[in-house]
Amino acid sequence: MEKRMYKVEKEDEQKRLDVYIVEKMPIEISRNLIQNAITKGQITVNGTQKKPHYKVKQGDEIQIDFHELVEETKEEEILPENIPLNILYEDEELIVINKPAGLIVHPTPSIKTGTLVNALMYHVKNLDKTMQDPNRLGIVHRLDKETSGVLVVAKNAFSHHLLSKEFKERKTMKYYLVLIEGTLKEKEGEINLPLGRHPILRHKRAVVYNGREALTEYKVLKEFGDLATLVWIRLKTGRTHQIRVHFKYIGNPVIGDSLYGKNKIAKNLQIPVDRQMLHALKLGFYHPKSNEWMEFLAPLPDDFKNLLITLTNLKGRNS
Repeated sequence: MEKRMYKVEKEDEQKRLDVYIVEKMPIEISRNLIQNAITKGQITVNGTQKKPHYKVKQGDEIQIDFHELVEETKEEEILPENIPLNILYEDEELIVINKPAGLIVHPTPSIKTGTLVNALMYHVKNLDKTMQDPNRLGIVHRLDKETSGVLVVAKNAFSHHLLSKEFKERKTMKYYLVLIEGTLKEKEGEINLPLGRHPILRHKRAVVYNGREALTEYKVLKEFGDLATLVWIRLKTGRTHQIRVHFKYIGNPVIGDSLYGKNKIAKNLQIPVDRQMLHALKLGFYHPKSNEWMEFLAPLPDDFKNLLITLTNLKGRNS
């Protein structure tokens, strides 16, 4: 499929055209490249060429020559790599992975090796390599590089379409465990704060008044004195960096988060924390072919469990 069409929704109204496209593209493409594509007429609004700074309006139909953009971002072919995978389930339609922290889900313009896609190309023999985006073969949803846990990948275009639709329509179930700094005043509740790109630091997300709806349901499971809190989370939406930004905003950043947190615990108590303590614990969805409801649990990795033990021991000594 060479052409893609996006219809502007009310929540995106008045955004610059180039910013809107960067946010909507399913692969990472620089803003400069998007601006060049707009100037070349590879991106049009209601059939006409616009400037990159054009402010989009609700109902605008934006057409993108996706093939041309992908061709321009290709620096080298994505190759299979023998990267070990912890496979929780696999059938002819999909594969469910327990992703380790440190593994990037899909290649980017600057990273072409060492990703989950490279591993899938090696391990999954019936993976349909004709799916429209070679950089995101079968990827339905993603986890940040340093987030561990359960992830589902489609093996063909049919399953990819139906699973993607489930995630978009919020028919899936996503549970997480997270260790945050400090304690929460409300031990159970929901964070309802809209998220969008940071107005200055474009690689970050932030709570912004005109952002997209973001809902995070949470419940405190265990407190480690005033040091830290173990929290159960149900994601009702799936915005980029949602959990990390929401808890940073309310003053309780995720422990080990180098982008949004200050790692006070690791620095002050000299506890080794090499990544953000966020784990995708459980995922539920309807099988794309049988329509059977399926749930998968990803056991906590050793580094998360070891930190829980360390915090428990610290709490015991301080009590």
